[in-house]
Amino acid sequence: MEFILTSILVIGFVALIYALFLSAYVTRQNAGNAKMREIASAIREGAMAFLHREYRSITIFIIIFGFIIGLFLDRPATPDINEGWWTALAFITGSFISLLAGYVGMRIATVANVRTAYATTKSLASGFKVAFNGGAVMGISLVSFAVLGLGLLYYLFSVVLQYPDHSVMEILTGFGLGGSSIALFSRVGGGIYTKAADVGADLVGKLEKGIPEDDPRNPAVIADNVGDNVGDVAGMGADLFGSCAESTCAALVIGVLAFAGFKGAVLYPIVISVVGIIASIISLWFVRVKKNATEVETPLKIGLIISSLLVAISMYFVTLLLLPNTFEIFGKTYHNWGVYVSLLAGIVSGLLSGVVTEYFTSHRYKPVREVAKASKTGPATNIIYGLALGYESSLIPVVLLAVTVFFSYSFAGLYGVAIAALGMLSTLVIGLTIDAYGPISDNAGGIVEMAGLGKEVRARTDTLDSAGNTTAAIGKGFAIGSAALTALALFSAFTYAGGLTTIDLLSPLVISGLIFGAMLPFFFSAMTMKAVGKAAFSMINEVRRQFKTIKGLMQGKAKPDYKRCVEISTSAALHQMIAPGLLVILTPLVVGLLFGMQALAGVLIGALVSGVVLAISLVNSGGAWDNAKKYIETGVYGGKGSIVHKAAVVGDTVGDPAKDTSGPSLNILIKLMSIISLVFVPLFMKYGGLLIR
Repeated sequence: MEFILTSILVIGFVALIYALFLSAYVTRQNAGNAKMREIASAIREGAMAFLHREYRSITIFIIIFGFIIGLFLDRPATPDINEGWWTALAFITGSFISLLAGYVGMRIATVANVRTAYATTKSLASGFKVAFNGGAVMGISLVSFAVLGLGLLYYLFSVVLQYPDHSVMEILTGFGLGGSSIALFSRVGGGIYTKAADVGADLVGKLEKGIPEDDPRNPAVIADNVGDNVGDVAGMGADLFGSCAESTCAALVIGVLAFAGFKGAVLYPIVISVVGIIASIISLWFVRVKKNATEVETPLKIGLIISSLLVAISMYFVTLLLLPNTFEIFGKTYHNWGVYVSLLAGIVSGLLSGVVTEYFTSHRYKPVREVAKASKTGPATNIIYGLALGYESSLIPVVLLAVTVFFSYSFAGLYGVAIAALGMLSTLVIGLTIDAYGPISDNAGGIVEMAGLGKEVRARTDTLDSAGNTTAAIGKGFAIGSAALTALALFSAFTYAGGLTTIDLLSPLVISGLIFGAMLPFFFSAMTMKAVGKAAFSMINEVRRQFKTIKGLMQGKAKPDYKRCVEISTSAALHQMIAPGLLVILTPLVVGLLFGMQALAGVLIGALVSGVVLAISLVNSGGAWDNAKKYIETGVYGGKGSIVHKAAVVGDTVGDPAKDTSGPSLNILIKLMSIISLVFVPLFMKYGGLLIR
């Protein structure tokens, strides 16, 4: 066990050193002329200012919630361990590591954007290399932080303090709770910020004033570029950091039940992430764009496929080496090869979900082109077709999830479900690299436009950005699928920790919980969409005011007040993220305390089932509306500025909060409610069901 734990920590540290090496490479690149550096500085200052203000607010939450955990979660069965306060320590550790991961991602993204812009003046391949390496810094750092955090906490509690493994794993759930809590605020706050700026910039700039996207005359253009980093770098990173930490914790809790006495086997879930780091770093070297290339999408997909293959091959031998030939869960015997099948099912399901998402959101395929064609008769038909596409697109991913759950449970029980979630997340390094590459390229395009570097350079950054849009859609589909499996694994751990061997679906209490839980994702989505609407309302009025009152602005003779728009998005995001956050955090606590764990189990399943379908439909509808607009901008149906294009812009604006705020935030709703329920099981067992006793 000591060798395995040491290897985990060493590989985590070495991976961080490699991330520092890539960061140094990106920083050494040329940042362009004075105008480019000025624009990049404004974006960086706005992004970091938001992050600092958000982190101050979140720190208050961490302290208060950590105190609550420490006060109420001591377990009577182990009075000498003080599990409550140790769990609080794990929670605080997970929270601050998640904050650190977001900070690192934001820093490198706001350094890489301007350097990508300048490199693209030379060639498409040069710009791609800078943007991709910038994304790799975030991908490697985030997963390494998760591995090191869990590894060091395990070393403290198991090796130094020598607590029994079942107590150690229960304490470590606090780490996952910390990561997921931060993800909620980062994802919701970042989503509100970026879409308030985006909607304000598009509706006034494109529709009312008829100026191009990223035009420097638009007062909201800097806030829009800041939002790309706030929402798609820090928000997405925190979301997937939470998934990685939570699914690992769920597998660790169930694994103790299956592998009591096998120390190496207990650490198997963390080893999956470690192997994923190695495989992804190797695959990075295969992602290359030739000097005269005209597209970059294929190399990105090749990297993801190679990483998946390396993990699949490596984990076959690791599984047979670490796990005993047979093990038991709840009296049923399973084999180690069954665990490998579960892992493989997660990997394959993740890749297929990405392919399906691409089909429904890329304008190379029929569904998005149908939405574009529907724009010929106005925004109403565009929206009707976009909604229908989102609902239709949920079918195959849900079937894939159902098949994955069935196979993984059949081959390895509850542990198999948790391992399937980790299988889907095993290539997280390359997945996050591709995700972060997108907003870096998008920002580079904005800098090129504002700095006036010419149409040829802008065409190259558009090519980079287009690939980023497609891969971002794939990433969102991947995130939803992994969130569903993670939530189910956490639910399994919750039922095990709470002693719920059966859940009676004929019980009025459980049925009531199911109905209430199924409603929560819709109510949460309504809150986050209205939050974007309120923030966008303020942004639109400010942009209109500046165009009206600043003389010479439209003619390019005067400079807009960018900082005022950045401040509007920042304030709106920080205020509007509180209510949705409290809804998610308080619901499982209130239900568990007042109605007991059976009712809470119903709420969790109801929220999981409806949340997954709603998230898929929202994200894919939004992605389809966005790419239908981009398809028209290629010149079909009249191209930019046409009536058809304006109808598509309206659809895209409706889709913005769907794909970048409400849809992705539902991932965190279903995960966070599950892990809060798991962590607070001791409280529910002691005081739960106050109204039904």
